[in-house]
Amino acid sequence: MGRKLFSGRYARETNPGLKQQQVIYYRHATSCGTETAVSVPCMFSRMARTDYDTALAHYQERGLYVMAHAGVNLLWRENDGGCKVACDRIPHSDITRWQLKDLCRDGYCQDEVLLHRLNRYIDCIRQQNTLIVLHQIGSHGPAYYLRYPASMRQFTPSCDCNQIQDCDRHALTNTYDNTLLYTDTIPDDTIRLLNSYRDRYNVALIYLSDHDESLGERGMYLHGTPWMFAPSQQTHIPMLLWLSPEYAAAQGIDQRCLRQRAQNNNVSQNNVFHTLLGMINVETNEYHADMDMIRSCRQP
Repeated sequence: MGRKLFSGRYARETNPGLKQQQVIYYRHATSCGTETAVSVPCMFSRMARTDYDTALAHYQERGLYVMAHAGVNLLWRENDGGCKVACDRIPHSDITRWQLKDLCRDGYCQDEVLLHRLNRYIDCIRQQNTLIVLHQIGSHGPAYYLRYPASMRQFTPSCDCNQIQDCDRHALTNTYDNTLLYTDTIPDDTIRLLNSYRDRYNVALIYLSDHDESLGERGMYLHGTPWMFAPSQQTHIPMLLWLSPEYAAAQGIDQRCLRQRAQNNNVSQNNVFHTLLGMINVETNEYHADMDMIRSCRQP
């Protein structure tokens, strides 16, 4: 995802699908790191960003393993070069290896591939708590022009090359905004898929980016800048929550309360692990209620 997706403060329409959904958008969300290799394992770790250590995390039981031990059915679908150890030892599938003709080429796939036949998997789920992780490539540079199909090339002229520093700033912004327009369809379509199962399951979705991107601000491009020097363009991420009415009712969640808190509260990827544990009602000492973004809006 990108920083302009569903920001509510951008003149261009880059999220027409999500605007039709009853999502809760967290305006003040930050990442653990500025690159996938740090942020993805961090968000599924019990360690906070300030004390996150990659080497130590490698030897700790990761968040998804805690859920697996609690009997949660897990699936990770990958479309961004690997889960960076976060999905090791749980069921996972690299969708790029499927080489679906209409969605994949030259070793990469459009993100909609993550939903390919996902309904068939859901149809086979037994009556148990389930977590499905869809890892997108999203608006990942520098080849922004490859991150969306031709039908989503709405903003032109675009920067159709990898040498983005040589592109006109307007063209680069157009290309990035086209990625956002396409990225908007993925959570929108996912919510529509989940809605089709509301008669069988209580369904919910958390959607967020692992990092963001610099587009030439202060002469910086892409991501991966060390945290202490990183601009907000790389660390301020989109994060949203969608709960079906049935899920909210079953869990005693006041969605109006969530919306109010999402407007003002500072949240980060460190909240994801504990929020997921709370959403699936996993009882473990690893769970910290004060880090659960939903807990304070649950009715007694």
